Amino acid sequence: MKLNMKFRLAVLGLAVGMMAALIVYITMNSQREVTDLQTRLNNVDLESSGIANQFRDSFRDLNNAVIGYGISRDPATWAACLKESDELTAWMTEQKLKLRNPSEKEILQQMGSSYGDYFKTIEGFHNKIASSGRQDNARLSDIEPIRQESQALFELSRSLAQAHSQARDELLAHAHHTLFELRMSILVSLGLLLIFGATLSVEIYRDLIAPLRVRLVESQAFAERREKLAALGLLAAGVAHEIRTPLTAIKAALYLQKKKFQSGSSERENVEVVEREILRLERIVNDFIRFARPADPQPTVFNVEDLLLELQNFFTPQLGESNIQLIMEVLAPMRIRADAAQIKQVLINLVQNAADSIGADGKITLRARADRKPIASVERPVVAIEVTDTGKGITPDVEKRLFDPFFTTKEKGSGLGLTIAAQIVQKHGGELQYQTLVNHGATFGIILPRFVE
Repeated sequence: MKLNMKFRLAVLGLAVGMMAALIVYITMNSQREVTDLQTRLNNVDLESSGIANQFRDSFRDLNNAVIGYGISRDPATWAACLKESDELTAWMTEQKLKLRNPSEKEILQQMGSSYGDYFKTIEGFHNKIASSGRQDNARLSDIEPIRQESQALFELSRSLAQAHSQARDELLAHAHHTLFELRMSILVSLGLLLIFGATLSVEIYRDLIAPLRVRLVESQAFAERREKLAALGLLAAGVAHEIRTPLTAIKAALYLQKKKFQSGSSERENVEVVEREILRLERIVNDFIRFARPADPQPTVFNVEDLLLELQNFFTPQLGESNIQLIMEVLAPMRIRADAAQIKQVLINLVQNAADSIGADGKITLRARADRKPIASVERPVVAIEVTDTGKGITPDVEKRLFDPFFTTKEKGSGLGLTIAAQIVQKHGGELQYQTLVNHGATFGIILPRFVE
């Protein structure tokens, strides 16, 4: 798997995980918010509404007791009034610490001040009754100030209840807004989770599943093609074997006929043309046989430089006629264990292809270098034998079918040279690799395990 693809999948997987974690966090936070809002709402109901109701009940009892004192003039009744007044005052002081809403605290403060005025009024009422010495009931004019102060306190208690109701409404509105935001956050997070999940699925399908399906189809097609090629190879081997026998007889008869004609005669030239075509036909037949029945390598240990030097001596005169320079580069002595004849056959094919690509006026480089490369999934010391040319390079359409049997761009080629070369290298446990750039040449490399004692 490519690093870029791994990075994209990791980022998308992390995003999906973060979205899932965010949803869990929002859900848990929403539960905490709901619990907190419920607690605050209960506190508002218990504090504000309870204070207003309890104050009205306590104050009503006190006010009734004061009016009762005005009727009975009983000192015990007045003492009870004073006791209830002290308890109510202490209770109001205690409630100031419980309220959290500023408006309710302010109203309770006003109630405290108004209650102070009320207490002065009932105290004056008591002093007036005590100083008059009368035994008849209190007049309405004496009770009217008490009624007015009581009315003011009752109005403030109603204001406290209204403030509680308003605070409760505000808290409910805040709760609805908070819950709406939480719902939207969850919906947005779910949407993002779906988007990232869908993107991750698409990436996995595109980068993993789809290529695997393509490879599976290609593998099936390749297997079918190999079966067809195997059958074709057997047929070709049989046909080639049957052709080679009469071909040998034709060559022998032609050799005898050639001696009958004088050199330079038209008859002799015709015979030579037939001879060249028979040789070409013989090469094609031999290629068919090698393709269908490749010989097992007979490995020996030899020096790569000696093999390349032999190739240089063999090709230099031939390539010189086309003004193609053959250069050899060997950085250090290297040895391999292989079938020297088969490796030489591969290199001859590669050099000949390089010369055909150049045509004339160019350079071919034979190079051997030590390297470390994975072979059969195991990295090991290797020798890379490379053939580099300054030819036309390989076009993309040709590159797709480069190693296909019987595919060739040459007028007189069999299309089996590179296929046989790849088979030979694979039988040696190596690989045949190439690099090319159109109009800038190509490099073919034989990667073989390096012999190390």
